[in-house]
Amino acid sequence: MLTVSLHGIKLHAPVGLYPQEKILGNDFETDVDVWLPDTQPWPYADYTIIQSTVANTFKEPELLLETLVYSIHNQLKASFPFALKIRVAIRKLNPPMPGQVGYAMVCYETPICG
Repeated sequence: MLTVSLHGIKLHAPVGLYPQEKILGNDFETDVDVWLPDTQPWPYADYTIIQSTVANTFKEPELLLETLVYSIHNQLKASFPFALKIRVAIRKLNPPMPGQVGYAMVCYETPICG
């Protein structure tokens, strides 16, 4: 099995539950891993499709990271129907809460076929 990864996709977006998050936005970091079958000819997952899928999904205001992670996963599944598994992790950096928190993270991964 071959894994294609794009990690550390950094974005600033109006995502979050609180009103100030819609105005000020938050900083996010996203990791994507796409597992491909070990067959000839080699299938491939275009990095630019992964990056643009993530960036375009973050353009619309959203309340929950869970909604974003499912949306990105489903779009990548449609873009790479031959993928064996896709993993998407989104980190909200320095979430607005008391205390010092590095990030809050939501991760979704599921086998696509097999």
